[in-house]
Order: sequence, then C-alpha cells, then structure tokens
Amino acid sequence: MRKALAVTLGLALLAAGFWHFATTDYSLRQNEHRRKLGAVYMTLNNPFYEVIDEEIRTTVENHGDVLISRDPALSVDKQVEEIRELIDSGVELIFINPVDWTKVETALELARAAQIPVIAIDTNVEDDSLVACTIVSDNYAAGVQCAEHLLKTSAGGKIGLLKHSQARSSIDRIKGFTDKISANKNFEVVAEAECLGQLEVAMPAMEEMIRTHPEINIVMALNDPAAMGALAALQNENLSGVKIYGVDGVPEVKEMIFSRRMTATAGQSPRQIGKLAADRAYKIFSGERVEKIIELPTRLLSAENISAADLDSWD
Repeated sequence: MRKALAVTLGLALLAAGFWHFATTDYSLRQNEHRRKLGAVYMTLNNPFYEVIDEEIRTTVENHGDVLISRDPALSVDKQVEEIRELIDSGVELIFINPVDWTKVETALELARAAQIPVIAIDTNVEDDSLVACTIVSDNYAAGVQCAEHLLKTSAGGKIGLLKHSQARSSIDRIKGFTDKISANKNFEVVAEAECLGQLEVAMPAMEEMIRTHPEINIVMALNDPAAMGALAALQNENLSGVKIYGVDGVPEVKEMIFSRRMTATAGQSPRQIGKLAADRAYKIFSGERVEKIIELPTRLLSAENISAADLDSWD
C-alpha cells in the first residue's frame, strides 16, 4: 500500500513538474518587461570610460534592465551608425560620449525623431537642446588647477600642449590652462599637437614636438593617457626634469605622481559621473525633471598632497 501511494505521489509530482515546464515561458519573451538602454562612448580604449560604463551598468542591472554599450573607436560615422542601430533595437534611452562635439548632431536628431532621451556624459554637445541632461567635470577649472600649480612651483618655461580639439572637454581644459598662465610672460606656449587623448598617438606627437622644440620643459596634456604618452616619449629621449600635467586621476598616473615621475593631474570621478548618469536616466523614466547640466569639481593631485591612500582607485 505504501509503495503504491509513493508511486502515485511521484507520478503526481512528475505531472505537476511537466505542467509547470509546459506552461512556463523560458524564451526571451519573459524578459520583455526589461528596459533596454544604450551607451556609446568615443572609445573604450581608455580606463576612464570603462569605469563610467561599469557604474552605469551596475545601476541598470540592479533595476533588472539591460545596458548595450558600443565603442566607435573615435569614428564619428561609426558612432552615428551605432546609435542608429541602438534606436532600431528598441532602446529607451541613450548615454552618449561624443566623438566630435560639433558633428554628433545627426545622431542626436535620430534619437529625437524616435523620441528617445539622450544623456551626454564627460563632454558637452554643441546643441544642448538635443539632450535631456549633460554630466561633466568642470573641465575649465581642471585646466586652471594645473596652471595654478605650475605658477606656484615654477618661475617660467616653454610649454607644449597635447590636445583633442574634437572634444569640448579637452578644449575647455586647455583653455582653462592657457587663460590662467597668459598673464605671466615668463611662460610661453611654443608647440601644440593633436593626439585624440590616446597614449599611442600622444607618444609620437610628443617625440616630434621635442625634436622641433627641444626647449620644452612643461607639457600640458588634455588627459592622463596623453600625459603618459608624453612621459614615455621623454623617457625614450632620456629627457628628465620636464613638468607633465594631465587630467583624469588614473591610478597609474597617481602612482607616477607619488613616485615623482609626473607632476600633477586634475582628478575626476568617473564613478560619480556614471552613477549620476544612471540615476538621471531613471528619473527621466519616472517623469521627473532633471538638471540640464551637472558639473562636478576636480581635485588637483600633485607631489605636495598625494598620499598612498590615493593610489588604488579613482576619486
């Protein structure tokens, strides 16, 4: 009797399990309620953007949603195409870090036509009416901070600039730096070079710069990867004593500052940029008003104030 009862119970459980399997949708359709968001950076060949993406992704996935990230590798045309593909895939919001702040309008118009809100991150777009919110560091102030340190620690010098003129963030940093030093005639900008903010481009650009202007003893780089490229070029030429400034606060650069191989960096917080961007996305989804622009402060890190506690992570 017990054996028969056990068999009957087992068959009942098996049948129940089969019914559950047969009536449960294990296809992708069960995830239709999940929002899809897109993120397109100017490049992911920069740890700064990797950290921003990581922070956005964490928030998005904590909401049970999906983030689709794309890397146009510094190509304006590819960035526009990737945004078009994200729109066609049904994303409900796009984070954009524009390759070219003046040429991104085509992509932004596509998003507007599809009624998809856009949040600009790390660098502005030319027409901010096409984005719901812009979240950046105070890039002009970052350049000023580097110049202020230079003015305090040096009586004068010949300056080389490493730039990325397609990015508004770079333009503002370099302008903040040059505006601040312009009143002191003991400092002179003798050379400028475009490097896209990439180490592998900045290095040969710096090598060429010091061949034509060996008197350079100060370098202002738009970001830390470019500053590292400058340092590598100077080391290859066995040149020392050149002051090198960057912007970002990359852990590797902070180590170089701590060990006195680099001068200073205006540290940003990609983690905060990413968290704020994701937070504003969900405010938009809930119908809340969001700020048109958020500018975050930067913190100058130099040999005078950096400590071992600063080295392991981003600010």
